[in-house]
Amino acid sequence: MTATITDTQIPGAARLSALDRLLPLWIGLAMAAGLGLGRLAPGINSVLAKVAIDGISLPIAAGLLIMMYPVLAKVRYDRLHTVTGDRRLLVSSLLLNWVLGPAIMFTLAWALLPDLPTYRTGLIIVGLARCIAMVIIWNDLACGDREAAAVLVALNSIFQVLMFAVLGWFYLDVLPGWLGLPQTTITTSPTQIAKSVLIFLGIPLLAGYLSRRVGEKAKGRTWYETRYLPIIGPWALYGLLFTIVILFALQGHQITGRPLDVARIALPLLAYFAIMWGGGYALGAALHLGYPRTTTLAFTAAGNNFELAIAVAIATYGAASGQALAGVVGPLIEVPVLVALVYVSLALRPRLFPTPPAVVESSRNTHQ
Repeated sequence: MTATITDTQIPGAARLSALDRLLPLWIGLAMAAGLGLGRLAPGINSVLAKVAIDGISLPIAAGLLIMMYPVLAKVRYDRLHTVTGDRRLLVSSLLLNWVLGPAIMFTLAWALLPDLPTYRTGLIIVGLARCIAMVIIWNDLACGDREAAAVLVALNSIFQVLMFAVLGWFYLDVLPGWLGLPQTTITTSPTQIAKSVLIFLGIPLLAGYLSRRVGEKAKGRTWYETRYLPIIGPWALYGLLFTIVILFALQGHQITGRPLDVARIALPLLAYFAIMWGGGYALGAALHLGYPRTTTLAFTAAGNNFELAIAVAIATYGAASGQALAGVVGPLIEVPVLVALVYVSLALRPRLFPTPPAVVESSRNTHQ
């Protein structure tokens, strides 16, 4: 996340800056602060609701944009063609995100929450909303392929606009009907989803692209990567922590007031993240994609677009609904789990992806 993460060949936590090595602590404090704020000041919901436009929370939007811009500014856009030509990576990502992911969440939700239909529906909606924001942070911390992450996130965004409503209809109405299970529906539209994609991916992606183009043209790549990126790098962490505080403050009362329900919802989520990340990592290793792209494949498969899932659940079932609570619990579980998986990924690298010393030395001299 910060500019001190520069060498993709140095294994383990030695590659992380002191700031990043304490990331679990910062995130834990941010979650606790948000939950405490929401519990002690329940009126904060109405205050924050006043700074929303068309259902989109401006504080959350600001946090996500601040979080994503530095990472997308690091992407070397002149190398994207090396990703778009990797059919194994693209096909694997589409398979994991749009075939296996929703099917696995559907299965886990029905298997583990058969008696809780509202939470079950909320989890299925979470499984349909593929990640287009925070995954970029986890991928960067785990030293995945930044260019590959940009391409896969953009690909997910296109499919999200085209397929979210279709898959929602299939998994909540059609498939349960075939299986003789209770059916339900969601209220959403391609326009609503496209708006989410445009705000949470389009704006920081365009800003990152223009920053690199203008910065390199004016000052050169060396200046851009050794002077500019170190200045903006830490803001990704600040944006992440701010987003977590606001998100958990908004739903702090619900989360702390219904601990048993949160625990029930958390169980399928934990299984889901483990299966998706582990499956993506194993698939990337089996296809010999190399560590950076294997890592990117795993994290893009495991992450979810909590903002979209929560927005759809609230629009369809109401802010106090069980479906909305399930959406809120999503990031409560996803954030610490995927942070932990960053460290798992770094620890697995020297064991599964050994690198010749000559390549390590070359990377130390060239990679930013």
